Amino acid sequence: MRTAAAWLLVGALLVAPRAEAEAIKIGLLPVSGSGPTFIAQDKGYFAAEGLEVELVPFDAGQPVAVATVSGDIDFGNAGVTSALYTFAGQGALRILAGFAQDRPGFHADGILASNAAYQSGLTSLKQWSGHSVALTTIGSTFHYAVALLAEKYGVDTKALRPLPLQSLANVAASITGGQADTGLLTGNIATPLLERGGGKLLTWVGDEVNWQVAALWVTTKTANERRDLVERVLKALRRGAHDYAEAFIGPDGRPKEGPTTPAILAIMAKHMHQTPEQVKLSLSYIDADLRLDVADIRRQIAWFRSQGMLKEDVDADQAIDRRYAATER
Repeated sequence: MRTAAAWLLVGALLVAPRAEAEAIKIGLLPVSGSGPTFIAQDKGYFAAEGLEVELVPFDAGQPVAVATVSGDIDFGNAGVTSALYTFAGQGALRILAGFAQDRPGFHADGILASNAAYQSGLTSLKQWSGHSVALTTIGSTFHYAVALLAEKYGVDTKALRPLPLQSLANVAASITGGQADTGLLTGNIATPLLERGGGKLLTWVGDEVNWQVAALWVTTKTANERRDLVERVLKALRRGAHDYAEAFIGPDGRPKEGPTTPAILAIMAKHMHQTPEQVKLSLSYIDADLRLDVADIRRQIAWFRSQGMLKEDVDADQAIDRRYAATER
């Protein structure tokens, strides 16, 4: 009888239903800066934390912040924007980790000139004054990047004409069609555009200025009430970030290739809908522990406030959730 009972117990265990994975949605852009998220998804790091993750693609960072607040997605993984800081100032969103940064050698973001503007003499940012610049949205990461580049080259931003076109696809079309003199594009879109002769590269942003481009965020309610979930998401993403850094970032902080590079490129190429070679040409710098550049977050908030894009009184300590975020300085 004991033997029969034992076999019944084993059988029950074998057919016992497995605990259902917790379903969540992460909003992101199909760019190299989302690499750790793609890796965590494909290598099973989310699944190992009991998570069933749906990756929801967006075409700009501002809508990701809005979708997080509205509850359409659970986590946002995109560029830091005035919308993000506004929601942080209102107590709605908190930054959990740092993702893409622009650093020398990493060509994640480029500024391109239309062929017509280039042929008319706009061959350097030194001649940028008086020209139009296509952006996704006012208050976007690229808007801030324009300010950094203009400051470096002594160009008054008031002498530039921003064209908010709502999507990267529209920015690319405006450069190719000559409706915009210049425009900022992610490397994965800029690279094929340049390859087919649709514009001219003026510079890669990371070779000019260093800054925190993207982050991971969540609603304040989730950060406060669902700590276990947040920590499991971060654990999976940090595993992905370590794999990313091992594949692409050398000890000197510059791009490298190693034994794991081809496999990680293949994962990212699938999600970015590009070839591995194109992905390799448009990589972001991402800290292996997803640390944030707090000094630049402070600088961004100050700039957005100076431009009248922040109505709320917000600072870095309000925006960053120190319970979770690792910081550089």
